[in-house]
Formats: sequence, structure tokens, C-alpha cells
Amino acid sequence: MTSAFAIDDGIIGPGHPTYIVAELSANHNQSFDQAVALIRAAKEAGADAIKLQTYTPDTITINSDSPLFRHSAGSLWAGKTLYELYQEAYMPWEWQPKLKEIADDIGIDLFSTAFDPTAVDFLEQMGVPVHKVASFEIVDIPLIEKMARTGKPLIISTGMATLGEIEEAVHAARCAGATQIALLKCTSAYPAPPEEMNLRTIPHLADAFSVPVGLSDHTLGIAAPVAAVVLGACIVEKHFTLSRDIPGPDSAFSLEPHEFKAMVEAIRTVEKTLGKVHYGVSEREARSRVFRRSLFVVKDMKAGELFTEENVRSIRPGYGLPPKYLPEILGRRAVRDVEKGTPLSWDLIATR
Repeated sequence: MTSAFAIDDGIIGPGHPTYIVAELSANHNQSFDQAVALIRAAKEAGADAIKLQTYTPDTITINSDSPLFRHSAGSLWAGKTLYELYQEAYMPWEWQPKLKEIADDIGIDLFSTAFDPTAVDFLEQMGVPVHKVASFEIVDIPLIEKMARTGKPLIISTGMATLGEIEEAVHAARCAGATQIALLKCTSAYPAPPEEMNLRTIPHLADAFSVPVGLSDHTLGIAAPVAAVVLGACIVEKHFTLSRDIPGPDSAFSLEPHEFKAMVEAIRTVEKTLGKVHYGVSEREARSRVFRRSLFVVKDMKAGELFTEENVRSIRPGYGLPPKYLPEILGRRAVRDVEKGTPLSWDLIATR
């Protein structure tokens, strides 16, 4: 049984609306006004939450020119050192409480990924409703334990993680006091190719850990998040930008506002279509039921005449006997004259 998960007053889990998160990431381009515009645009596009990232270059890495600290060829950030990338991408911490006030005012949740213990303390002072563990930090068990000890709900991304590593992270979080945990299926490639998404992992994770499971998506477009909801995703996280024409570390695999809105609308439509296990006639189908096939007399008949394949057929509409009775009726006689177009009923048919 997958346990429910609550953020503020919202319930997240099977049978509840998908919780849709706009990942702001580095798309603020170190402009406070742009960060504000992103939050407002995310709300307008239908996001339930906006997510920040809380780190500095010095809390996440060290300034080194060693090849060990440099992105290799083929990466979206090839040639840059980790320090250079994070220097370009990080959001000043002093903005974040102000951004949360703005988010609160317009009615959108705001939380952040903490990348070290000082960030957890900072976010606790800020009053975030939930903590987020990034895929790359899933192996940082002390960091996960610190988040768990806050008593806040915990969302853990699982990109690159083995099943054993996920189990270790979830066990550590639970032992440290976390009672509400959600996992996000994630492919940590930027952008992520569709053939590496393996979305069928979503229901497996839900069964394995009895927690709500979602998708942190880095593919281009909206197909993967919509498919994930079909497979049971309760949370969808997608990078969000005002425009991919604005240069930035994450802009190439982020959705623009009109695209994000289209994703939200598609997810909400899919939620309606999933419904429940149901057989039989729905309310809207009831008016169409009459257009099923049934048995009709298709030629004028005299009393005593045999019913044959020439004068009885299975046709639309559905006012006559069900077609399954045709073999039983053929060769029997009409009890009276019958006009062409008469729905066949038992009172027209002589007993044997």
C-alpha cells in the first residue's frame, strides 16, 4: 500500500491530483527580477510549486582546475570546471526568503534542494514545507538524515541510484524520523534521451518502498511526464524557463511557459481519463446504447412464414432481441403478419 504524502494542506498520492513542480534551477540567470517573473509565470502555467536550489560554489565543490573537477567532452557544460558552472548557476541565498514571500502571496508552494547541512538549516529558518534530495546527493546519508530529523516531508530523486542505494537512503531517512517520503524516478542526463527514461520503474518503486513516486524529468518536450502519470506518478518536476533563447546552464532542456501549461493541461486530462476500473454503461454512453445491433424483420412477413436469414438480420438500432438468439429463431414461424422494420420480440415467434 502506497502511503499518502502531504505538503501543507495538499495530499499527494494515488487517487489525488498530480503535484506539479516547476524547477527554477539556474534559469534565474542571477537576476532577482527574472526569478520573480519565473515564479509568477509558473503559477500562471498551472504549477503547484516552484523549486529552488540552495548552494554556493564553495558549499558544493572546491575551486580546482584538476581534470577531476572539469566537465568532459560531450557534456552540455563541456570544458567548464564544477566551480565555474556553479558560480554561474547558483541563486544568492538572500533572495530566497523574499521569493518565498512572493510565492506565498500568489498561492504557489516554494521549496528548495539543499546541497549541504548549512543549506538545510537556512531552509528551515525560511520555513519551507518540504525538503528535497537531489539525485547526486542520494549517497550523502548524513545529509539525508539531517533533512529527515527536521520532521518535514522528504522528496528524494533517484537518478543513477541502484536499488540498493535507494533502499539505503530510504532506510536512513526513516530511521532519522522521516514519516513522509516520496521518490522521484530520474534520469540524470541533460537532456535525457527518451530511450533511457525507463518509466516502468515508477510502479516498481511504489511497490518496493510503499511511498508515492513521481518523475523528475530532463527530456525535451512533455511526453515523458504525461506517460509517467499514466504509470502512477504522483509528482512531476520539470525545469522551467521564460525562454530557451535566454542563455543559461539549464535553458536547453527547460519548458517555456506555454509548453509547461500544455503539460499541466495534458496531465489534468489524463487524470480524468484514468478514472477507475469500470465495466458496463457510463452515464454518457447510456444514450448511445440504443444504437447497438439487434434482430429486426427486414422483409414483410405473413403469419406462419418461417424466419430465415433473408427476412431477419442483425442490424442497428438496438430495439430488437440480442443477435445471440438468431440461431434459436431461424426456422421458427411468425405468429402474425410482421412489417419490414419491426424489432423482433419473443411474442412474434411461435413456440416449437
